Amino acid sequence: MKNVVIIGASGYSGAELASLIAKHPHFSLKGCYVSEQSLDKNKLLSELYPEHTGLLDTFLLPLTEQALNVISDQADYVCLCTDHKVSVELAPKFLALGKKVFDLSGGYRLANSDDYDNYYGFEHPSPDWLEKAQYGLAEWYAPEIKKAQLIAVAGCYPTAALNALKPLKDANLLSDEPVIINAVSGVTGAGRKANMATHFCEVSLAPYGLFNHRHTPEISQYLEHPVLFTPHLGNFARGILETIYIKLKPNTSAAHVEQAYQVLADEPLIRLKGSVLPSVKGVVKQPYVDIGWQQQGEQLIVVVAIDNLLKGAAGQAIQCMNIVNEQPSYLGLKENNV
Repeated sequence: MKNVVIIGASGYSGAELASLIAKHPHFSLKGCYVSEQSLDKNKLLSELYPEHTGLLDTFLLPLTEQALNVISDQADYVCLCTDHKVSVELAPKFLALGKKVFDLSGGYRLANSDDYDNYYGFEHPSPDWLEKAQYGLAEWYAPEIKKAQLIAVAGCYPTAALNALKPLKDANLLSDEPVIINAVSGVTGAGRKANMATHFCEVSLAPYGLFNHRHTPEISQYLEHPVLFTPHLGNFARGILETIYIKLKPNTSAAHVEQAYQVLADEPLIRLKGSVLPSVKGVVKQPYVDIGWQQQGEQLIVVVAIDNLLKGAAGQAIQCMNIVNEQPSYLGLKENNV
C-alpha cells in the first residue's frame, strides 16, 4: 500500500484525484493540502464536493512547515494539483525528500526552459529537474514513467491530441504540413477559481490563446511535428472534443490508417471507433480516449473525445502512479466508472 498526499486538493482535478485514490486498492489517501492563504483550509473536502460525502470527509490542511515534516514522514507519493508557478517551487522540495512526485500542472512538461518564458510567462527555476522529468502520457511512455522520480502528467488537451496523432506519426503517414487541431473543453478545464470569463452563465463558445497557447509546444514536442492548436471554452461542465485536420502523404489508403491505429488496439483505456465519430457525452465521467476518423483522399479528419478531469488529469495521474507501482495502468479506473 502506497501512501499518497495531494497538494491543491480543493480544485476540480485535486478532488477528482482524491476520490480515485480513496477507492484505489493499492493507494491510501494520507492527506489533502491547500495553501496557507486558501479560503478552503480546514474545511472538509466533502463540504466543497458533497457528492463525495462519506468518501472524502477529509480536512483540507494548510501546507505549513509542520505539514512538510508530516508529509516527509508519511508519504510515498506526492501529487501536485497546483498552479504551474507553485509546482515548480514545490516539486524540488519533495524530490529532495526522496518522494515520487506527480505534477498535474505544466511546470515540468516542456524540455526547453525558454518555452516557459514564451508560453508560461516565467523563468523556470529548476532547469536541472526539467531535464530529468518524465512526461506522463501513460499509453506511450510506461517504461520511462516506471523509472522516473518526477512525472510531469500530460495536459488534458495534449492527452487527446497525442493519442490521436502519434499512431499516424509513428507510421510515417503525416505530410510535412502542420496538423490543425480544433479543440473544445468544458469549463472545469479552466479551474475552480472564480473568474468572470469562466463563470458558467457568462461562457459562450469562443476560442482563446490563438498561436500562443501553452499546449502548442507540448503537443509539437511529443508529436515531433508542427501543429496549429486552437482551444475553445464551451458552455458545458466537463469533457474535451477535438477535431483534427490532417494532410496525409500521397497514396495513403484507408487500410494504412486503420493499421496505424492498431498500435492502440490493446490499450484498455483507448476505444477505437473507426468511422463512428466520438462525442463528449460518450466520455463524461469515463476514463477513456475515444478516437474516430474519416478519410477522403489525402485528407483525414480525426475526432477524439476525453473527460478532461478523469482521463485528462486525475485519471492520467492514477495511470502513472499505477505504472510506478508496477500495477496495471487501468487499476482503479475501469472498476470505478460511474
